[in-house]
Amino acid sequence: MLKHLMKTLLVASSLVMAATTLPHAADITLRATANSNENDEDYDGLVVFKNYIENASNGAIAVELFIGTQLCATGEECLQGVGDGSIDIYISTSGGAAGLFPYIQVLDLPYLMSDDRVAETVLEGDFTRKLRDMALEDSNNTIRLMTIGNTGGWRNYANTRRTVKTPADLNGLKMRTVPADLPQKITTAVGAAPTPIPWPELFTSLQTGVVEGTANGITDIMSMKFPDAGLKYLTLDGHSYMGAFWWMSNNRFLELSEDQRKIVIDGFAALQQATFASPKRKEIGAYADFAKAGGEVYVPTDAEKAEFKAAVEPVFEWFKANVTRGQEVFDLFGAAVSEAQKTVDAERAADIN
Repeated sequence: MLKHLMKTLLVASSLVMAATTLPHAADITLRATANSNENDEDYDGLVVFKNYIENASNGAIAVELFIGTQLCATGEECLQGVGDGSIDIYISTSGGAAGLFPYIQVLDLPYLMSDDRVAETVLEGDFTRKLRDMALEDSNNTIRLMTIGNTGGWRNYANTRRTVKTPADLNGLKMRTVPADLPQKITTAVGAAPTPIPWPELFTSLQTGVVEGTANGITDIMSMKFPDAGLKYLTLDGHSYMGAFWWMSNNRFLELSEDQRKIVIDGFAALQQATFASPKRKEIGAYADFAKAGGEVYVPTDAEKAEFKAAVEPVFEWFKANVTRGQEVFDLFGAAVSEAQKTVDAERAADIN
């Protein structure tokens, strides 16, 4: 009898313990998608975001990740999903969102930011909030810009033919671009021949000579194995920062309580820091692998870089005159970069002494 009673008590105790340790179902589930893969900086950011949100909310908010094209396949389609509320969170490049918000391509304008510290200071500040206001206005308050991170470091010129030190060395090279006006204007300005090629076709296009060069970060170059397609010469001109724009359904955001919105905002701050750091870490191995594959890296002098910047000056005027709200955003961006450069310079001076 005693043995049976003890067994009953033990079973009951174990059931109580199990009931108290089982995870509670989340009150809210946020569906987040990235049209990339698990080796990408976007995925690194989402993993940090998911971990932060679920822990900080004590499990009340869950984040479900959809990596690839399960929910949507193009920037236009994904942003439509954000706008109508079928997708809660989406990350795009500037090109992926340029159809709705063409002025965000200001980050693609070359040689305006000097380094990571300046870029990160700009994107952590009010410039991003001003872009948020503009995007809300232009989407009828449906699409909210939460933060801007990084997706691949900086764009650099790489090609299959020769070392590039100045714009003269790019003359006539068939350079891959996306089918958009701004990157084609930039490519033409430095003397190359813009050739629109879809990203999945770039390896074969390099291999067959349809294009002879591209403008990408080293992590993308190596993850796509472009040296196997003949890509050999890389010039670290760092002409544009590869910004990642993180969007959220504004209605979904506003449905959250104030405390929940704070958690989400802090989650995106953690995500931003993760995407700032990820390319810096990954490019170490990527550069080593590029060298092992026979790649050659050239770093332009200050004078050579000045030649590149002078060559693209007309593109700035084109942007201001031809891109919707271009003048407004160019001025906002220029002011933010100038202020960030002063801040970083002052911090460096303080730390040197």
